[in-house]
Amino acid sequence: MWVLSLPWWEYIVRGAVVYVFLILILRLTGKRQIGQMSPFDLVLLLVLSNAVQNSMNGGDNSITAGMILALTLVTLNWCTGFLTYKSKIAERLIEGSPQLLLHNGKIHEKALADAQLTREELMSSLRAEGYTDVSSVRAAILENDGSVSVIPYHLAS
Repeated sequence: MWVLSLPWWEYIVRGAVVYVFLILILRLTGKRQIGQMSPFDLVLLLVLSNAVQNSMNGGDNSITAGMILALTLVTLNWCTGFLTYKSKIAERLIEGSPQLLLHNGKIHEKALADAQLTREELMSSLRAEGYTDVSSVRAAILENDGSVSVIPYHLAS
């Protein structure tokens, strides 16, 4: 239950390699995967976590191995957060940067394609914010977390 089948440091290395690999994969698939999860995306994440489990624990199901891996992953996550807080370059590389999807009522098709968003998904985001027509929106921005910020034209009172 407590005895490790591999050296303690190997769990740290395995956890770090898998963590970096998953960050890269999720970063390459885009912001949409994070902010607008469909049921298929949720299933993917659940299966993905199961797929990488053995690569991290090397078949060791001891409590000690689990605790080492948990501590490793939480520490790496904290370090990643600290790094992105301290460095704009790291923040841009790891988290990306916001994308302008719509400006002055004009949809930027290339930005939609880059973000793997359809016009209907953009329109759904606009409707969720109370806008039914793109001409009433000054800008729509895909944020790093996958949400869409909508900036309307200022209305005269």
